[in-house]
Amino acid sequence: MRYLLCTGNPGKAKELREMLPPGIELATLNDFDLPKDLPETGRTFAENALQKARLGHERSGLPAIADDSGLEVEALGGAPGVDSAFYAGPQKDDRANVAKLLRVLEGATDRRARFRTVIALVDGEGEHLFEGEVQGRIALEARGSNGFGYDPVFVPDAAEQTFAELPPETKNAISHRSHAVWKLARHLAEHG
Repeated sequence: MRYLLCTGNPGKAKELREMLPPGIELATLNDFDLPKDLPETGRTFAENALQKARLGHERSGLPAIADDSGLEVEALGGAPGVDSAFYAGPQKDDRANVAKLLRVLEGATDRRARFRTVIALVDGEGEHLFEGEVQGRIALEARGSNGFGYDPVFVPDAAEQTFAELPPETKNAISHRSHAVWKLARHLAEHG
C-alpha cells in the first residue's frame, strides 16, 4: 500500500520510515508538488496533524500520514508545546530553540518534561489519530549529536543519556513517536 508522508522535516521522515512496518511505500510531498512546510495553524497537536493529513490526502488522493509533535515543560506550563518548532522564532532553528529553552530554565529545579506526538491518518475510511508520549526531564546543557530538535536536552525517564546521546535504534524504541507509530501500524495491519 502506498501512503503520502506529510512532512518536510527530514529527521521526522527518517524516523517514521525506520519505524513503519516493511511493505509500506511512502510517497513524499515532492512527489505531489506540495510545499515542504504544510500549514500548522491549529492550537493542538491533533489539529495540526489532521490539517496536514487532510491537505495531503486531498491533493494526492493517497492515504496521508502526518504528525505534529512537541516538547511540554512542566515549569513552563506546557510550553513550548505546539509552538516547539518556532520557540525561538519563525526560522525553525533547532539550536536557537534549545538555547532559548536552556536560558528560560536557568536555575529551575523542576525540569520535568514530556515529548508528545499525534499522528493523523486520513484515508477513504475517515480520519484516525494515534498518540504517543514519553516522560523525562530537561538536561542542564545540550549533549549528543544524534537526532534533531530538542533531542540534545531531553533525558527520558529511566535513562541518564539525552535522546541525542542514545543510539537511534534505542531512541526509536522508546520515543513518543514510536508509541504513536506502533498504534498506527497496528491499525494498518487490522484495516489493511
